[in-house]
Amino acid sequence: MSEVLFLGTAGARYVVAKQLRASAGTLLKVENDLLLLDPGPGTLVYLAKYKIPLEKIKVIVLSHQHLDHSSDLNIIVDAITEGGFKKRGILYLPESALKEPVLLSYLHSYLVKIEILKAKTFYEALPFKFKTTCKLNHSVETYGFLFFLPENKVLGFLSDTGYFEELSEEFKEVQILVVNVVREKPLDGVLHLSIPDLKKLLQKMKPETVILTHFGMTMLKANPFKVAQNLSKELKIKIVAAYDGMKFVIT
Repeated sequence: MSEVLFLGTAGARYVVAKQLRASAGTLLKVENDLLLLDPGPGTLVYLAKYKIPLEKIKVIVLSHQHLDHSSDLNIIVDAITEGGFKKRGILYLPESALKEPVLLSYLHSYLVKIEILKAKTFYEALPFKFKTTCKLNHSVETYGFLFFLPENKVLGFLSDTGYFEELSEEFKEVQILVVNVVREKPLDGVLHLSIPDLKKLLQKMKPETVILTHFGMTMLKANPFKVAQNLSKELKIKIVAAYDGMKFVIT
């Protein structure tokens, strides 16, 4: 069984700054290995809280370099490699994140490999197999991901983006879709998905399960659990709102 563990579900600066939800990353477990996606502030703390064996983190993936997705990257690399004494881990990240840089130069050699993410490209670091989407519509280079699981299911992660028509095509293969929904309502100039955006997306595709996460303040005020419940009834799709520490088992 593959599993997804939501270490944190915060999105947007205010929710992250006030820690109204944890801003740690997301773990994907396949077989007995772990992939860590977007290690934001507090990720190391929550890995310790949930007693996650650091040596089992074989892959780290950054969708983009914004702090709520990358700020704990350096300490995570140092921790999983035991200060560089154990060469471990493959890091995947956009080229712009490497140029920024989000990873301190002395840590590069601690990793087994660093790979640059490109659009619509397949990557394999067994037992993990995934491909990127096209570039998303965000303020920096950002990608979504499709993970191909041993259960013959495809798990999609839709990171921060403004809505655009091609999104449904990018994720048409998925049975399970994890979506960053920062806002309750759209706001001009803000490149994050809102509930109306999500409705437009899901009207064009029919995954088995949709998991909402990465909530901003307007979503918290709207109550993500009620939002998910109402959307499920309206769209006739299983939609759930993630919470900090939630585990989703894929069978």
